[in-house]
Amino acid sequence: MIETIIEKRSGGNEILENTTRTKLVLKGYHPERWTLQSEDDPAKIAELRRIARDMGVKL
Repeated sequence: MIETIIEKRSGGNEILENTTRTKLVLKGYHPERWTLQSEDDPAKIAELRRIARDMGVKL
């Protein structure tokens, strides 16, 4: 989900990709720390959906 937000927000632009990663880190979501094996926490998923919506990303 985090990678999808980054990909859709950046559209292949490396600068936007880095900016989006930084914004996620500032909000407490370090993309490098989350993997497919990470636990699915409904509260964190809801927060990521809100962040995506605020960034203009449709999931």
